[in-house]
Amino acid sequence: MALQQIVEQTVTGLGYDLVEIERSGGGLLRITIDHPWEPGTADDAFVTVEDCEKVTRQLQFALEVDGVEYRRLEVSSPGIDRLLRGQKDMERFAGSLVDIVLKAPVGKALGEASGGQISASRKKFRGTLESTLHDGVAGWQIVWRDEPLVKPGQRVSRKRVAPPLQALGFTLDELREIRLAPVVDFKGRRPGDAPLAD
Repeated sequence: MALQQIVEQTVTGLGYDLVEIERSGGGLLRITIDHPWEPGTADDAFVTVEDCEKVTRQLQFALEVDGVEYRRLEVSSPGIDRLLRGQKDMERFAGSLVDIVLKAPVGKALGEASGGQISASRKKFRGTLESTLHDGVAGWQIVWRDEPLVKPGQRVSRKRVAPPLQALGFTLDELREIRLAPVVDFKGRRPGDAPLAD
């Protein structure tokens, strides 16, 4: 049996989704798992250490039975910069901040149509993932604003005019890669969070 098939059968048999299989130098076999998701359900289940241990034990047995060679097995969650694969992941994370890399640059026509705001050689974008409907056909777009980076402690004028919102429509075939943008909040509680008990 092929490695993909062995791993997929084992992971799905335990009630998880297989996100990615990666082989690295030194015999490392890295498996990424997640909880299954169905449209219309809450997305609040995170993969725990116990989940990873359970899958690791079962995979070690399955890989040994089928004679798959590896030196080290690593089972993990998708992480904050999760790779999105397929339509289901796109639906699950619609409205999230994502990083996309196109297979080819946007091209001269789009660069000119944007009034020179998008470079014709640009392939990387960070923005909000949105679903679209054009002439009855569902699609995807990324929406962003090219704002200059503000240095910590730098004052920003209230009179400053925000750059215009821009959108780029794309198909899954045009993407080299799409990942959730790794956004980390180091400030702790947000307004509205319940205060900690003493």
